[in-house]
Amino acid sequence: MSSSVSAARSPRPDASNETTSRDSTFSETGRVQASATACFSVHARAEPGLMPRVLELFAKRGLVPSSWHSATGGPFVDGQQSELTIDIQMRGLAPETADFIAARLRQIPDVELVLTSQKR
Repeated sequence: MSSSVSAARSPRPDASNETTSRDSTFSETGRVQASATACFSVHARAEPGLMPRVLELFAKRGLVPSSWHSATGGPFVDGQQSELTIDIQMRGLAPETADFIAARLRQIPDVELVLTSQKR
């Protein structure tokens, strides 16, 4: 005799029924601000532990970047390319939070430069 076991999963709510928008943020006064995307360009020495440290700044705040692109370049040192560039985009991030994250990115060892911009 065989028995079947099925895992019960709660249905994911349809995106059209959501009452809040991921494309907007609340200001300290509680008003919804227009959607904007914070952009970060991190230039650093190519070290294995650098990417997790960068991602941790977002993860600690419960954020998943909208876009992440990383590439190595520069001259080879000890068989590896010496420079790492990480471009991150985070949609709906309040400007104050983006400034705070940029300041924290600049404190990570091996980070040489952090450029920020905002697109609407």
